[in-house]
Amino acid sequence: MSSPRIATNREAPSALLERFIQEFKFKLCITEQEKHKVYRLRHEVYCEELQYEEPTDPYNKLEYDIHDQNSIHCLIEHCRTGLVAGCVRIVIPKPSSPQPLNQLPLQAYGSQSLTHPEFHPEKLAINSYYEISRLAVNPLFRTKAKEKEKDILANTSTSTFFSVEERQLFSLLASGLFITGYSLGKQLGKIQVFAMMEPSLPRLLALTGFHFTKVGETINFHGRRSAYYIDKQKAESGLKKTLLPLYLHIQQTLAPQLEEMLAQEASISLTM
Repeated sequence: MSSPRIATNREAPSALLERFIQEFKFKLCITEQEKHKVYRLRHEVYCEELQYEEPTDPYNKLEYDIHDQNSIHCLIEHCRTGLVAGCVRIVIPKPSSPQPLNQLPLQAYGSQSLTHPEFHPEKLAINSYYEISRLAVNPLFRTKAKEKEKDILANTSTSTFFSVEERQLFSLLASGLFITGYSLGKQLGKIQVFAMMEPSLPRLLALTGFHFTKVGETINFHGRRSAYYIDKQKAESGLKKTLLPLYLHIQQTLAPQLEEMLAQEASISLTM
């Protein structure tokens, strides 16, 4: 994952959080149409902007991979404009599936770099962990995007511009996406989280209270990346109190959506 700007404690007073909760919507992607919104944003960020990935579907401008089969996707939508502001996925390996679906993505491309003697996926119960990945923030919703706004909007069908007050909320998006990934895993009973990140992102996440342990050597994969780990106890004890209302809001918002998704999957499996 790349490192978008993370809101610090100082940047996120309660009033700012309240406005963020009111102005942005957290949605699980249940339908294919909703998933395509995520894949389209990933194409824009990972294929066009950063040029990290080859487009999976260049005609429709979609980026997805084999691990999306084992993923739960979430997007953050800007209520006033309806634009997708950001997305994230959690990847849950399936032990009975063939490689690489029985592994985390970071195992598939960076297994040799995983060096921690204790926090290694192969030494943990496979049903206890997952990976947060493909976190992306729409270029329009970045704190330094104002000078690019006219150029970006000139190539889209929207004529939306953001006020100064709206822009004040943008720095909370990356924090919100990561909290979303953690919250989803917790609701599924997972207690251990992995993520492949560039060096600056763990330092920024530490400002929100997520103190990760580096569990792998730095490798060159779309730039310098290392594997990181955090468990439920460390995450919840470290989360800044100022972000607790956001965390609780995300949990309460996603819980019924996750229940609906799991019910649909169970119904489909029974008919197969």
